Amino acid sequence: MNLVASEKVKRMSASIFQEIANRKQEAIKDGKDVIDLSVGSPDFPPPSFVVETLSDYAKDPSKYGYTLKGIPEFNEAVGFFYKQRYAVELKPSSEVLQLMGSQDGLAHLATALINPGDYVLVPDPGYPIYEASVNIAGGVIYPMPLLAENKFQPELDAIPLEVLHKTKMMIISYPGNPVTALADKSFFEKVVEFAKLHEILVVHDFAYSELIFDGNPQISFLSVPGAKEVGIEFNSLSKTFNMAGCRIGYVVGNEQAIDILASFKSHIDYGVFYPIQMAAVMALTSDFSFLQTQVNEYEIRRDALISGLEKSGWQVTKSPATMFVWARIPSGWNSREFAFELIDQAGVAVIPGDAFGDLGEGYVRIAMVQPPDRLSLAAERIHEFLMGYSLKK
Repeated sequence: MNLVASEKVKRMSASIFQEIANRKQEAIKDGKDVIDLSVGSPDFPPPSFVVETLSDYAKDPSKYGYTLKGIPEFNEAVGFFYKQRYAVELKPSSEVLQLMGSQDGLAHLATALINPGDYVLVPDPGYPIYEASVNIAGGVIYPMPLLAENKFQPELDAIPLEVLHKTKMMIISYPGNPVTALADKSFFEKVVEFAKLHEILVVHDFAYSELIFDGNPQISFLSVPGAKEVGIEFNSLSKTFNMAGCRIGYVVGNEQAIDILASFKSHIDYGVFYPIQMAAVMALTSDFSFLQTQVNEYEIRRDALISGLEKSGWQVTKSPATMFVWARIPSGWNSREFAFELIDQAGVAVIPGDAFGDLGEGYVRIAMVQPPDRLSLAAERIHEFLMGYSLKK
């Protein structure tokens, strides 16, 4: 039997994350100590009360059946969280949909809403699932360049009208991944006006909503007047509460869009494990002191990494948010060459920027998923690597 991938799968790029992981394993086999700053999987534990809640409910043998969807307590907890953290009022029964992680919802949304030939505005650079989901649905991707000179925000006025006439959906993300920029309310207000004018559904990926530094405000897209009329917002407990392996998240906002996605998902899964849902309820209704402590820890990590890189002569912009640094690489390299050589020569794993789109070329994404001392050591190794490269030149 000679199986061939579908045309949709062929259009999807190979996972650079797997390629980096393979390269890392080869380096480890060769006896190298690799500092893995590639995948954005938190190394912090969940709050103790989350672990205890999960454990307590997991001991109950009656909680092992299908949940089918989010239990009412979960939807209400999301409503509570959004009101407390972002001053957004939600109707739990119709404006909240539980997901198996935000990526699950992002992966399925285009299939639920996009017909072949429909255009989707996608940020470049952007998280890979945005583009992959549109390809799976048979939609047409129109990239929105995110450039440093524009504060990594798309120029909406530059999108041709003939494209907008065929556009059904646009995806944005602030704070972003891999670009760690923030957006203010004036930008979101412009997006709402733009979406109403052209009848486009706005999809805001807000997975890093609680990893915002230096006292900057946390701004939900849905906090802008009129946003619910044109948009939905994805969020997750993966990064906020370090529950990445639990696979639980949610989407909130426009009732019609949520109803369509809920109908689609009813054919795909049977809900999240009940003990995980109850652990999520506990997290979302806590006193939130954990969140500020965690932000402080990430700021310490960011500053340790940035200061270490600056000592090597590599000037890197300080991230205002997320668990990443989006760094323009030194001249003389392309992104993949730099990332591969960094693993092989320095034992530091990062993700090349072109994994996130054409405009990611010239950058790497560095995940702050190691303690400060390991991040400082990574910076020292990078310094030695760059010095050695300079001497070779």
